[in-house]
Amino acid sequence: MLTGIPCTLMRGGTSKGLYFHAADLPGERQLRDRVLLAAMGSPDVRQIDGVGGAHPLTSKVAVISRSTREGADVDYLFLQVVVDRAEVSDSQNCGNILAGVGPWAIENGLVPVTGPSTAVRIHMVNTGSLAVAHVRTPQGAVEYEGEARIDGVPGTAAPVALEFLDVAGSSSGSLLPTGAASDRFEGIEVTCIDNGMPVIIVRAADLGVTGAETPAQLEGNTTLAAKVERLRLTMGPRMNLGDVTRKTVPKVCLVSAPRHGGSVSTATFIPHRVHEAIGVLGAVSVATACVIPGSVAAQVARRNADSSRRIEVEHPSGFFTVDVEVEQAEPLVVRGAALLRTARKLLRGDVFVPGAIWSRV
Repeated sequence: MLTGIPCTLMRGGTSKGLYFHAADLPGERQLRDRVLLAAMGSPDVRQIDGVGGAHPLTSKVAVISRSTREGADVDYLFLQVVVDRAEVSDSQNCGNILAGVGPWAIENGLVPVTGPSTAVRIHMVNTGSLAVAHVRTPQGAVEYEGEARIDGVPGTAAPVALEFLDVAGSSSGSLLPTGAASDRFEGIEVTCIDNGMPVIIVRAADLGVTGAETPAQLEGNTTLAAKVERLRLTMGPRMNLGDVTRKTVPKVCLVSAPRHGGSVSTATFIPHRVHEAIGVLGAVSVATACVIPGSVAAQVARRNADSSRRIEVEHPSGFFTVDVEVEQAEPLVVRGAALLRTARKLLRGDVFVPGAIWSRV
């Protein structure tokens, strides 16, 4: 017999996934993962027997509950359901799915409306860091419609302003996990950084491409993909991430000079597909690298003298604006980062999984 589990299908930023109350999912991890794999339809490249969208960006899950952490309203656990393998990963945060957590928490009674705008303090369980989502709540309810536009998403929606309060080193232990603004890999200069997302930054030209290629062209370049994976496997342990063979971090970001008036151009392996845009926390890490003297990103980036805090990250489908507040001390201190996302509720109801999932060994 099929078992129905309450959930909401939402778009958060440039991603899409299922949002669950933690109490509606099994507490035992292996059983929970089997349930989520069945809900998404993994492992299957089409995810035809589930609600996943056959791409890592549309095969995501948010698990939300009231928080017992001081200073936080809700706990948010992000889970990446792998499309073509029976695997569910909690090794990273997702800042795009984060954009829907505040609206979901308000609509599901975990956070009360406080006025025309409601601040939701979110404990990101994956890394133990905090974020604040500012959600429009006129007339005492979440407003999804509005005039905010983000690249990679058609149309407009109500803005969700996100502040990241303490994400530096959240996965690897420090902002620059190797202790340096630049390192060498097979004779190539790279920067390893973690300001919310562990990212390895490398010049596109040093890998034999321009950075202007489409995601499909980059994915189809087998020589490039092999070198990117060697880079990940070599630098991952040096970033205090251990063996990253089966992990979704670190990401690898190819940077080049901006082409459309921004600060830097990017193409990001996440880690084996190439992002159609760029992840929220990946963008925060890259933007932060742009203000760190000696980093690969800082060497490539073009910045206006009067806008040192605002970094315009170009990506395959547009721009991503990040405001970074840093203290140019030794070592450099990141005071915070802020950006704008949107979210939309798409469907609410039950997702059904086979009853046999509950008894399978």
